[in-house]
Amino acid sequence: MTSYRQAGVDLEGADRHTENIASPVTATWTKDVVGGFGGFAAGVRLPEGYDDPVLMMSTDGVGTKLEVARRTGLWSGVGHDLVAMCVDDLAAAGASPLGFVDYLAVGALQEERDKAIVASVADACSVAGMPLLGGETAEHPGVMEPTAVDLAGAAMGVVEANAVLGPDRVRAGDLVIGLSSPNLRSNGFSLVRAVMQDDVEAHAATLLEPSVIYSPSIASSASILKAAAHITGGGLAGNVARVLPAGLGATIDTTSWERPAVFDLIQSYGVAEEEMRKTFNLGIGFVVIVDPEPDLSSLDHNPTVIGTVHPGAGVNLV
Repeated sequence: MTSYRQAGVDLEGADRHTENIASPVTATWTKDVVGGFGGFAAGVRLPEGYDDPVLMMSTDGVGTKLEVARRTGLWSGVGHDLVAMCVDDLAAAGASPLGFVDYLAVGALQEERDKAIVASVADACSVAGMPLLGGETAEHPGVMEPTAVDLAGAAMGVVEANAVLGPDRVRAGDLVIGLSSPNLRSNGFSLVRAVMQDDVEAHAATLLEPSVIYSPSIASSASILKAAAHITGGGLAGNVARVLPAGLGATIDTTSWERPAVFDLIQSYGVAEEEMRKTFNLGIGFVVIVDPEPDLSSLDHNPTVIGTVHPGAGVNLV
């Protein structure tokens, strides 16, 4: 073995991949992007109008939902899963996204698959209102199986220092508002694959529905929000508890919204209700805490009062 190609790394394929993704990536760029496609780094100018801007960053991946996509060849939604996991974490702090980078690791390059994955990331960045500034596609022969894929990313956002959302703003009597999620987003797929096994492929179209991206709606409603929670692993109780101050708890009424059928499907494979509540969002993908009697007209995704904040500790689902 005397060449990189013989070792499993296809440099010519990497060049073709770069050419393939140039158009969807640069389509997300605005006049505020600094740098050129294919360089070592790119940047973005801070928007005007901030007095005391705070830059925030988040990073995440798609997780084992990618395994369902790999088994079925359905890649068009994975970019929405990736971008949502990152920018909705920023939104929970009140930050609006400025730019995104992705990292695609593969056992071996597959031109059409890899182009579709990056295009899906670019499409999701457009939905979130930010440029896909760049990223990396890495081929890992001998470390990853030839068909294996992993996808991660990082987002940068900005928020005015005095507008950062958090527990310090929350008071007893505040309302807990849930925003609907029609699916699992990108959480709990290790359990899903374990209990459904070969049936996963039969239900792949449902399981692979792309994640909702809440960030634009949260940005447009910032003035009425006090705290926010992105409902990921840990479910409603685990994530809402993270934005409550010491001495305050919350009660959430699980009958106040309609649970999507996909969760009943998963539970039918023998998953206990307690485990469902710990693992999945059960139809509420994002939560905001607001003053009593708020005007929710600026919020999208079917905002519903699902609970209240009160003296105590922890989050009780009833």
